[in-house]
Amino acid sequence: MTATSLAAPPPALSARRRWTVLAVCALSMFLVGVDTTIVNVGLPEIGRGLGVGTRGLEWIVDAYTVVLASLLIVSGALADRFGRRRVFQCGLVLFGIASLACALAPSPGLLVAARAVQGIGASMLSPVALAIVVNTMPDPRERARAIGIWASVFGLSMAAGPVIGGALIAAFGWRSVFWINAPVVVAALVLVAVFVPESRAARARRLDLPGQALLTAALFLSVGVLIEGPHIGWASPTALTGYTLIAVTASAFVRVELRRREPLMDLGLFRRPPFVTAVLGAMAVFVALNVSLMLTTFYLQHGRGWSPLAAGTATLPMALGAFLCAPWSGILVGRLGPRRPLLLAGGFITVGGLSLVNLGQDTNVLLLLLAYLLIGIGFGFANAPLTNIAVGGLPPSRAGVAGAITSTARQIGSAVGVAVAGALVTGVGPADLARASHTGWLLVGACGLFLFAAARTSQPATTAKA
Repeated sequence: MTATSLAAPPPALSARRRWTVLAVCALSMFLVGVDTTIVNVGLPEIGRGLGVGTRGLEWIVDAYTVVLASLLIVSGALADRFGRRRVFQCGLVLFGIASLACALAPSPGLLVAARAVQGIGASMLSPVALAIVVNTMPDPRERARAIGIWASVFGLSMAAGPVIGGALIAAFGWRSVFWINAPVVVAALVLVAVFVPESRAARARRLDLPGQALLTAALFLSVGVLIEGPHIGWASPTALTGYTLIAVTASAFVRVELRRREPLMDLGLFRRPPFVTAVLGAMAVFVALNVSLMLTTFYLQHGRGWSPLAAGTATLPMALGAFLCAPWSGILVGRLGPRRPLLLAGGFITVGGLSLVNLGQDTNVLLLLLAYLLIGIGFGFANAPLTNIAVGGLPPSRAGVAGAITSTARQIGSAVGVAVAGALVTGVGPADLARASHTGWLLVGACGLFLFAAARTSQPATTAKA
């Protein structure tokens, strides 16, 4: 979720039309969020269907999230320049075509490539849709309500992905998690054409192509090393070369950004301790969520022999917790500031993760469901205060970029979470999956604890909107 630079005053729309625009954009946001996690529950079935191991399955998930993370900011800039509705429609078309390619993919390599193209399309939806909503609703109170609903949809979509995926796979097979996107995309295209007005920024930012290329390279190298590390060896010459390339591309990115008049990323924001902890906190929350989902998928399906539908249904408490607590968190942030809801988020995620540190082959299902509920509640409470801390106290001209960086951090966290969880279970037999996951659940608890540090840097009250 992000916003782009300020636009010229939009034409007045009726209240019904404004909320219809929100509904259309929220539908697209739900699609992007669901596709970040819906594939997780289907990974064992995809592996059997295409004959691919854990490393290949990780790339199927992370090809989407890494591309999405690396292109979020530039997609917002393109929308400001060429028109938000136009870029949004292009994103829907590209996302839909890539989804069909995923559903028809005959090999792991083609599926990974199609997922990467899906990520390109998704990058044109998430930031652009929110910019459309902000531009459509000039009243601050109405806009705050709309963003609160947006946060709820975003949290629900991420947590609901495995539930929806499990039901689809049980009924129609793993390819259905991609087929289902087609009718949603068609409906969204029609609704956008009918209801969403065109808008542009009064002054569009210049594109930073060198910075974009270096950021994408650094992210792919980092995630690639995490995924391939268990196979090639963490101290092998190939891994050492990877570490060197990561350091070189990251350093080059910083140098390029510091020298550009209009950089892709405003690195000056990282001089603000609250912003840094908010970005790291956003990353930690999504590491925790994706580690939880990946470990749950492999543990329940491989370790305990559950079906995809049963494994997806088991994560329903996580989706429910996120859905109920995301809007409540927004209300608390507005009334009390970000600190208290962030402390709640940290507490729930920490307790949920640590309760599974001693996970066994026959751990009581009620304990599993309770842990998933706690993690979901923590996830629901986390997003609004972290966004609030990131943009709090900034002028509008910088708040949009701050929100974009925070959104990028979330997707990076998703990719890292998948890579770390996959590294823990690579080459592990079904009987040892529970034991192998202990480190992952400890990491989930540590991510929750980090939110307490983020809460310490927040202000007791703030006027910024989540």
